[in-house]
Amino acid sequence: MMLRSFAAGCVLAIALTSSAYAHVVFAEPEAAPNSYYAGFLRVSHGCGASPTRSVRVEIPAGINIARPQPKPGWTLEIERAPLAAPIASESGPITERVTAITWRGELPADQFEQFGIMMRLPNQSGPLHFPVIQTCADGEQRWEQIPAAGAAWHSVPRPAPVLTLQAPQADEHAGHH
Repeated sequence: MMLRSFAAGCVLAIALTSSAYAHVVFAEPEAAPNSYYAGFLRVSHGCGASPTRSVRVEIPAGINIARPQPKPGWTLEIERAPLAAPIASESGPITERVTAITWRGELPADQFEQFGIMMRLPNQSGPLHFPVIQTCADGEQRWEQIPAAGAAWHSVPRPAPVLTLQAPQADEHAGHH
């Protein structure tokens, strides 16, 4: 009886651990505010045994420059919306922003892939959530839940990928010989 309980506990622990890694996440989940960031959203599985056919990511307000990385064998769709007022940039005025990016292709359920985005991040610290819809041959996974303030990211079953903006920590040994 005790051995059976122990075995059941081990199976439960493995199931909970593996589900923690089954979310869509940023490969590098932290960045500096007011910087350019080239990051990758990592999709680690399909919808059960069903292959992924598209990945759509919403770009949060405050990000006015977002450029997707093309992926061989996948097509790109970029949704845009006009800005209330033009914003100056190194390459001229920006009059619209990217609101969502969709990659369409085929990702077998037992493989993973990364989807790249280069962005100019806002000048504020804190979390930025990127809701994702993963559409499969059969069904979809909606990674769009945002935890309550102060709650852990994984406190919701389908958390939106999060990029945490925080100023780099000063190296306390810099300048010391």
